[in-house]
Amino acid sequence: MIVLKNIALIIETALFLYLALTSAYLFLFGTAGLFRYRPVPARESFDRKIAVLVPGYKEDNVIVETARESLRQDYPSALFDVFIIADTFGQETLEQLKKLEVRVIEVSFEKSSKANALNRAMQEITDDYHVAVILDADNIMAPGFLRKVNDAFDRGFAAVQGHRTAKNINTRFAVLDAISEEINNHIFRKGHRVLGISSALIGSGMALGYATFKEIMAGVTAHGEDKELEMQLLMGGIKIEYLHDALVFDEKIQKAEVFARQRKRWLSAQFVSFRQYFGAGTRQLVTKGNIDLFDKLIQTILPPRILHLGIVTLLFLAALFMSSILPAWLLFSISLSYYAGLWLITVSAILFSVPGKYYSLDTLKALKALPGAFMIMFSLLFRLRGADRSFIHTPHGTIESNKII
Repeated sequence: MIVLKNIALIIETALFLYLALTSAYLFLFGTAGLFRYRPVPARESFDRKIAVLVPGYKEDNVIVETARESLRQDYPSALFDVFIIADTFGQETLEQLKKLEVRVIEVSFEKSSKANALNRAMQEITDDYHVAVILDADNIMAPGFLRKVNDAFDRGFAAVQGHRTAKNINTRFAVLDAISEEINNHIFRKGHRVLGISSALIGSGMALGYATFKEIMAGVTAHGEDKELEMQLLMGGIKIEYLHDALVFDEKIQKAEVFARQRKRWLSAQFVSFRQYFGAGTRQLVTKGNIDLFDKLIQTILPPRILHLGIVTLLFLAALFMSSILPAWLLFSISLSYYAGLWLITVSAILFSVPGKYYSLDTLKALKALPGAFMIMFSLLFRLRGADRSFIHTPHGTIESNKII
């Protein structure tokens, strides 16, 4: 009995410490994100030539709109080109794209991936570009996006993440996805930059020095290409900037099954990154003081926000319930007050990070889908095998209205 109790104590303590460290991390950067970020002044001023790269797989529903909107940027037209990397598009879609002032690069692979598409395209594109902007096929750049990217390069940055935000909030899952994106923007991008640490990349709405991007991508074959790209940039000492006012509108997940597919890909990429870069990240922290890389390594072991909040809430409620009917030692060795504090810190970090516009009736309606989303994320932890070796496509272009249903 004593042995079992000791084993239970060790497991509970380890779990509590893991959750507590996660909550402290989120609270630190969530609080930092409440403050204004003051970017460094410009070092130079000139208009760079920009390649806007838009890879897409079977994205006939959205790609024409994305191509058309991308051409409307208020940046010198002679200094930016839009490249649509078309993997398995319909002939009618290709014909519509060729009527626009974009360059269509048709690609085909035995195993499709975003990395393969980008690498094939850059084999055909000339190297006279200064900057590569990467969009997903459903992304729409807000006016001024390219100008703000160029201004960031004027300030000396060679890697920039824009503010990706929701294009639609028409279902409960779409609202949850939109809020999740903004929480991550607040904590992992704005909060990090306020404290002088690199922003996290998302995989789209980002800009990098063209030569650097092409060189790194040539060695990227994984399906979590954004994580690998990010790690390689940080290993090279390249600071990643975040542009909170440079918006890119992104279609949010509308259905549970699509949510599950997307999150499975993200979780898998996260675990693969930790396994692949743990040694390098630790060495560079000790030998070079590379805090940015080590911080990114920490992020790879953090649970998704919805999973973390759900587990902390369940533990707090269980401790509260059991403390009222049984002696604490029968189930929990750590006191109720510690679980209450853990829950409070976690909730505070999340509330700090949610934009004011989402404190609404629509959000209250969307919260009904929160338990289902938690169960999906929890189940995915046991179904990740092979996800890093397969292409998981997220379909777009099915928005019917912007009213929550």
